Amino acid sequence: MSIDIKIPTVGESITEVEIGEWLKSEGDSVSKDEILAVIETEKATVELPAPEDGTLGEILKSAGEAAEVGEVIARMTAGSGAEDSTDNGSTTENQPDKQDSNQKEPEKSEGKSESEDQQPHVMPAAQKALDEAGMKADEVEGTGPGGRVLKEDVLSATKNSESRDVEAKSEPESESEPASSASNSSGVEGRQRQEEVRPMSLLRRKVAERLVSAQQTAALLTTFNEVDMSRVMRLRKTYQDAFVKKHSVKLGFMSFFVKAIVDALKMFPALNAEIQDKSIVYRNYQDIGVAVGGGKGLVVPVLRDADLMSLAEIELTIREFAEKAQQNRIKPEDLQGGTFTISNGGVYGSLLSTPIINPPQSGVLGMHSIQDRPVAEDGQVVIKPMMYVALTYDHRIVDGKEAVSFLKHVKEVIEDPTRLLLEI
Repeated sequence: MSIDIKIPTVGESITEVEIGEWLKSEGDSVSKDEILAVIETEKATVELPAPEDGTLGEILKSAGEAAEVGEVIARMTAGSGAEDSTDNGSTTENQPDKQDSNQKEPEKSEGKSESEDQQPHVMPAAQKALDEAGMKADEVEGTGPGGRVLKEDVLSATKNSESRDVEAKSEPESESEPASSASNSSGVEGRQRQEEVRPMSLLRRKVAERLVSAQQTAALLTTFNEVDMSRVMRLRKTYQDAFVKKHSVKLGFMSFFVKAIVDALKMFPALNAEIQDKSIVYRNYQDIGVAVGGGKGLVVPVLRDADLMSLAEIELTIREFAEKAQQNRIKPEDLQGGTFTISNGGVYGSLLSTPIINPPQSGVLGMHSIQDRPVAEDGQVVIKPMMYVALTYDHRIVDGKEAVSFLKHVKEVIEDPTRLLLEI
């Protein structure tokens, strides 16, 4: 029985995905729920399992190609005998019977013996690619099970053939003086100047679209401040071992900033709001997005009800998100929502930047590197660990006074974390 492998519904408003990687090849036997491929959405990476036991047949969409939700990207045959059915429905056992019933059959097979030997080893998608490229199966080395020629083998052979043609055409030009002088004028002698064109992934395209949209639709403004990290650093050093022993996770700076921001959002609710049509929606909860680096780029999973989370719960959740991002296991629901975002460029060495808000949010806080700098304290110049912080906000609903006061409150809480316990 043939089964269509379709793109499932992977999230609200997502209509198109990109084939990230096929983990199985045409002709491979698969078990139910075994992962066939990894598909990438504009928000996350999703695994595509096999619906039944069987054999993967024709792959209709290769890695890197786009597909719509509900579109058939491959076909498989269910059952233990699936592999036999992929060889175009023919076996070598019934061929002698045909030859006995028709004396002229051997003459026909003599002329086509080579193609008949090759044809059963060419998968349907590969044969289509061969026809489009004007190639024969014996010109391609099969890498599939039993020497089967796969679509990827044909594409690789076509690419190698095109490269050889380009090199052959370029040889006469390299011998002429004009071509040589042009090459020397555009680069160092003997150096090959190459360019590589790669299509943008869905994730990168979505990031670009949202960033441009934020610049075009919101009135963005950034205000800066600097934070003395001395007390938080001493606090971490004093209680780090006990914290790790009890919670099995390190006490980081991010949990302090999340707590400080939650406290500031309660005081300045406009930074926790968004514009919808001609109205402003204010929220009485704080879902904080935390930017983390992943295998496919930066993603922003959300800490739900961050105001109800302890420092340990925040650190554990962020660590879980970071691990999932590195393994490309972030789910779309992990990224949805969010009322405010924190981005920590300091982990990459950034000293100062202007972050861009994540629409439709109205604010984003940028953290940066901690550096020992001379500062004035009680009329004396002292060296302290300082961090620049930046708040980018939507000036359409957040006034400058609110934004500056918000950032100042965050600074005060980080410089004196006991304020969180006293709720002042």
